[in-house]
Amino acid sequence: MKTVLITGSSKGIGLETALAFGRAGYKVFATMRNPEKATDLENIVLTENLNISLYKLDVNNDASVSKCFKTILADHTIDVLVNNAGIERHGSVEELAMLDFKAIMETNYFGVLRTTKSLLPQMRKKKNGCIINVASVSGHISNSPLGAYAASKFALEAISEALAGEVKPFNIRVAIVEPGIINTQMASDISVDDISLYPHSKRMAGLFSASLKTPTPPTLVADKILEIAESNTWKLRHPVGPDAEPFIQWRKSLTDEEWVDWSAVNDDEWYEAVQNTFGLDAR
Repeated sequence: MKTVLITGSSKGIGLETALAFGRAGYKVFATMRNPEKATDLENIVLTENLNISLYKLDVNNDASVSKCFKTILADHTIDVLVNNAGIERHGSVEELAMLDFKAIMETNYFGVLRTTKSLLPQMRKKKNGCIINVASVSGHISNSPLGAYAASKFALEAISEALAGEVKPFNIRVAIVEPGIINTQMASDISVDDISLYPHSKRMAGLFSASLKTPTPPTLVADKILEIAESNTWKLRHPVGPDAEPFIQWRKSLTDEEWVDWSAVNDDEWYEAVQNTFGLDAR
């Protein structure tokens, strides 16, 4: 029986990914900071009799990662690691607290390094494995008020690319999943209209709200993650969602200066550009 360890499994993409693998016949180690709060996942596991076990894991904490992996690896080998745990904080560079910048990097970047480094020796020894890192379209596009979040995803993209080259000789596959705007609590939180000295927070809130009117479910991302694990693909990057590739290609079509200018235009021009480019009324 194949095995998978998934971080951040209590809700959203992580929860759906745990269910997707469980339904596909995997032994699933669903990890999260507070397993006692994962009642939705527990109920589905019991109802469907899935081979999913919940474990306490805080990717921000060295001791927590060490304890969790030591417990699991004592009796099991892991075929697939899905680094899904992530957080989001939004705000302008001036207004966002330093603690928020640090928290985002701690979870979205250093957390992935902690779990990956804990599992690599086993995968390298058996010369087999698959590591799937959930990044974001924001790993290609940086704009306010998501600069801090984008920085963590840019970093994740970079380290994943380096890792892929390091471990391929050991038959370990690395894949980066890049969701667009997905119907999760994280996306809904961004849609909150924060009061800011800068107009970008309100603009982005409108963009997310408009996109979520025709929501893309987290099951779409979960299905892609399972597909990558089940395949023999060595493809590195996998945009997911109807807006993911269009967003990435849109950014590529602009020079850096054009991108900066687009972010700096007045509200009317910005909203009109979003309407013309994506058909979304973000007002």
